[in-house]
Amino acid sequence: MKKTNVKPLGENVLIHPEKPEQKTAAGIYLPDTASQERSQLGKVMAVGESDKTKVKAGQKVIFRRYGGEEIKIEGEEYLITSYKDILAIVG
Repeated sequence: MKKTNVKPLGENVLIHPEKPEQKTAAGIYLPDTASQERSQLGKVMAVGESDKTKVKAGQKVIFRRYGGEEIKIEGEEYLITSYKDILAIVG
């Protein structure tokens, strides 16, 4: 994962979502078509300049499943969302 030069504005956060699990607990590999749902776990890549935002770049977070806007930057998928759509910091 490359570092991006995108800087969110205001209360927005740029998140790099983790890829959904491609293998079941029993070891069966799932095709890409089986995992159409977006992961709710990701890494914060950049944060806007608002004082309300409580997360920092590099933190792993859980976010709302249907919040934010999906974008592609240099072939990588990212999510730009409001800090309000972040539900928890992991670890």
